[in-house]
Amino acid sequence: MTPLIVFSVIASYFAVLILISYLTSRKADASSFFTGNKKSPWFLVAFGMIGASLSGVTFISVPGEVGNSEFKYFQMVLGYLVGYFVIANVLLPLYYKLNLVSIYSYLEKRFGFWSYKTGAFFFLISRVIGASFRLFLVAGVLQIGFFDAFGIPFWVTVLSTISLIWVYTFRAGIKTIVWTDTLQTFFMLASAAISIYLIANQLNLSISGTVKVIAESPLSGLFEWDWRVGNNFYKQFIAGAFIAIVMTGLDQDMMQKNLTCRSLKDAKKNMLWFSITLVPVNLLFLSLGVLLYVYANHFGIALPNRSDELYPMLALNNFSIFAGIIFLLGITAAAFSSADSALTALTTSFVVDFLGINPSNNSKKIKTKKNIVHAGFSFLIFLVILLFDSFNDDSVVTAVFKIAAYTYGPLLGLFAFGIFTKIKTLDTAVPIIALLSPILCFFLNKFSVDLLLGYKFGFELLIVNGLITFIGLLLFSGHKEKAKG
Repeated sequence: MTPLIVFSVIASYFAVLILISYLTSRKADASSFFTGNKKSPWFLVAFGMIGASLSGVTFISVPGEVGNSEFKYFQMVLGYLVGYFVIANVLLPLYYKLNLVSIYSYLEKRFGFWSYKTGAFFFLISRVIGASFRLFLVAGVLQIGFFDAFGIPFWVTVLSTISLIWVYTFRAGIKTIVWTDTLQTFFMLASAAISIYLIANQLNLSISGTVKVIAESPLSGLFEWDWRVGNNFYKQFIAGAFIAIVMTGLDQDMMQKNLTCRSLKDAKKNMLWFSITLVPVNLLFLSLGVLLYVYANHFGIALPNRSDELYPMLALNNFSIFAGIIFLLGITAAAFSSADSALTALTTSFVVDFLGINPSNNSKKIKTKKNIVHAGFSFLIFLVILLFDSFNDDSVVTAVFKIAAYTYGPLLGLFAFGIFTKIKTLDTAVPIIALLSPILCFFLNKFSVDLLLGYKFGFELLIVNGLITFIGLLLFSGHKEKAKG
């Protein structure tokens, strides 16, 4: 595929996004940016959240990861269903009852000022890292498909990519994203399905033959029952439930979309259909992963060093031009459907939680501050991507969940303590507890084989992190300092 074709596809795609941004930003005010004026149709939110949840991680990294861990990732996907049930029936009713814009303001009502700021701070850290890792994928594809041909360095690719996101999100924010995510989810799912069809066609496989190849492949091994390894079924399933709770239910990015629905009833409908759809969608991408490895083996194609590079390499260098274009549309849609909403959520959290600005304030001065914050987070994501490119050797899907175990753990402990107990805790001690918990988890994970009879932590380290935070809050309970709730 020539660089000109790559550029044409990307340019056309962004022209459509900018057009949507123009249409949705007319008569937009501050409330449009932060809450979508509470007028988003639930079915659009549900469909768009699929793309935001999956992102480039699922589109590229999950198929590639099949070569490392087979279908074991699906064990965690099954656990997601439990987590989404908790979100719909515990967290969403709480958020709607309190009429929250930032979900972390709940912590101020329940515990106090320092708890509130701690929760918001850990979200900012979590989402900056997560968004950066996801955007790293699409920047890498653009580098391979276009920028390398002209000797343009990777940092220019990253800067260009982030700048394009800023252009179509800085005016109407979440109001625009509800619509762009819908379009991008469609492209992502269509690309995966068409890619499977085209690969099967080149391998001369019928529908039943394709299913048989996937089912009989050693790469489709699903369950792992050895309790000592990191991807044991019970570890993965339970971790999946908690990962869904923290990375969706305790994440301003994902919840901001839910809170744009007209009512709690609509928001719960959104979560129901979103969770039902997510299971077969993940199975689709895992199946694609098996076919990619079968294709490479069939045609004697050497595998890349990084599993994340397998799908881009085949699509851009070995597939037909049409298949390559389909791939480009899919990865661009998948990556940006996550990154654009993350950038808006980061801006919302910082403006509301740290600057204390009323989201309905439409003054010119406030709009200027919002735009500065929006640009600032864009630059911060740019820097994190460059660091990730220099130091990380894991697949992105593995790196995302590893980081989540450390950064979302304190949020899990804080919200669990607030919702499931009525105990007061020392508000000023919360930042220290939240910082110590990930540090203790790091050392526990590092020496677990020696300390715990060969036990290796997987993503369930998130639960341990939340539990340590919960215990820390309990140890400081009963203090004379009163909680605000």
